[in-house]
Amino acid sequence: MKLTSMDISATASASSIVFEALRKAIIQGELEEGEALRQDEIARLFNTSRIPVREAISRLEEQGLVKTRRYKGAVVTELSPRETEEIFNLRALLEPEIIRNAVPRMTPDLLSDAREKCAAFSASQDPMAWGDLNRDFHETLYNASDLTFFKEIARNAIDRVERQIRAQLVMSNGMERAGLEHDQIIDACAAGDADKAADLTRRHIEGAKASLLKHLTKA
Repeated sequence: MKLTSMDISATASASSIVFEALRKAIIQGELEEGEALRQDEIARLFNTSRIPVREAISRLEEQGLVKTRRYKGAVVTELSPRETEEIFNLRALLEPEIIRNAVPRMTPDLLSDAREKCAAFSASQDPMAWGDLNRDFHETLYNASDLTFFKEIARNAIDRVERQIRAQLVMSNGMERAGLEHDQIIDACAAGDADKAADLTRRHIEGAKASLLKHLTKA
């Protein structure tokens, strides 16, 4: 199992640490779709009991990153092209509204931070970092929104498809296009044009969806 070991035996929030470690390993593709999460092995890696591991896996299941199969136990969720399309469709509904709400609340410091994140994404030559950099850019803009429930659902949806997003960027040479679209979104935000920022965000997500589904149907 590709998971970094850690001694958390004396840590009060053992369940949260295991949860975050597993979540990161899943969304970054270190734990593959369909891979079994063996509680005994995970507990040994973290030098803890099975209780916090079980609690962490339960939280992952609530978020849709893990599912329980008969005779096999907890496994990393596998997404069909249809399920992937559905998640992107949900994102295309939620995220434009989040950024529409956020634009009037954006400060110069936040916009400056977002531009730095945008530049870091465009400059990166490390495919393994692209998912995190892409998320950092979008979440920096979304942080200004007070639509807390929308943001929580969107974050979970992004978690579900982050592996696919990174694959899409690699396989379709989509970094240049994504970088240009990021620039357009942040320019609209800086101009205070909430409707344009929302429309650009929706088209950005739908474009990524179309590119990814094209890749998946060829696989």
